[in-house]
Amino acid sequence: MHYVDEGTGQPILFVHGNPTWSFAWRRFIKALSPTHRTIAVDHIGCGRSDKPQEFEYRLARHVDNLAELVERLDLSNITLVAHDWGGAIGMGCAVKLPQRFSRFVLMNTAAFCSTSIPFRIALCRLPLLGALGVRGLNAFALAAIYMAVEKHDRMTPAVKAGFLAPYDSWANRVAVQRFVEDIPLRPSHPSFETLARIDEGIGQFAQHPMQLIWGMRDWCFSPEFLAEFERRFPQAEVTRLWDVGHYIFEDAHEVVIPRLRDFVATSLPG
Repeated sequence: MHYVDEGTGQPILFVHGNPTWSFAWRRFIKALSPTHRTIAVDHIGCGRSDKPQEFEYRLARHVDNLAELVERLDLSNITLVAHDWGGAIGMGCAVKLPQRFSRFVLMNTAAFCSTSIPFRIALCRLPLLGALGVRGLNAFALAAIYMAVEKHDRMTPAVKAGFLAPYDSWANRVAVQRFVEDIPLRPSHPSFETLARIDEGIGQFAQHPMQLIWGMRDWCFSPEFLAEFERRFPQAEVTRLWDVGHYIFEDAHEVVIPRLRDFVATSLPG
C-alpha cells in the first residue's frame, strides 16, 4: 500500500475515492506540509499501490487497510480529509479507531446508506458490459476527467495524464471496476452491513469540528448528500461552491486550501 508522507506536526490524512489516487491531493500536500504531517494514501489497486487481481476489493477491507496504516504510523489527533468513496473508508476507519481522530473535512462524499446511484454509474455495474467499458476501454476514468469537473481549462494534458497514469491496462484497472461494483444499494450486497455499521457509528462525531465543503454541480454526490450530512451534523461548517463539480480539488483548490489551512490552525475544544 503506497502513501505519501510529507511534513511534521499534527497529521492530516487525505483519503481519495474512485477513480482517483493521491495525485488528487498534490496541491494540498504542498500547501500544508510546511506546518503539518500530510499523509495521502493510495488504496490497494489504486495509484502506486499494488494491484492484485485476486483480492477482496470490499469496503471492509479498505477500512481495515487504512486502520492498519494509521496504527503502524501511530497517528493521533488526525484531521481526516475525504472525498468520494474515501468518505466511507475514512469515516469507517474513524469509527474503528475513534480516539485517533479529532477533525473531519468531507467533500462530495457519503458515509451512510443510500439507494441513489446515477444512471451512468449504474451502467458500469452491468455484467460483462461494465467490465468491457471500465477495464477494457477505461471508460470510467476517462469520463471522469471530463464529467467530474466544471472548469475544463484546468484539466491540462499533464493533469489528465496524471489522473490516468496508474490505470493504463486491463489489469491495472481492476480496483476501478471493483469500486463501482462495491456500491451497496440493498441489504443483500456484501458491503451493505459494513456501510450500515459506519452509518450507525458516525453519530459519535457530532460534536467534533467538521467542515462540509461541496461542489454543488456534482451529479454523483449531489447536494442531496450534503443535506443528509447537514441533518446529521448540524454544527458543521458548510461551504457551498456553486460553480464546482465533483473533482473539487481541481475546480476549487484555491478556495478549499485556505479554508482547510484555517480549520487545522484552530485550537481543538477542551
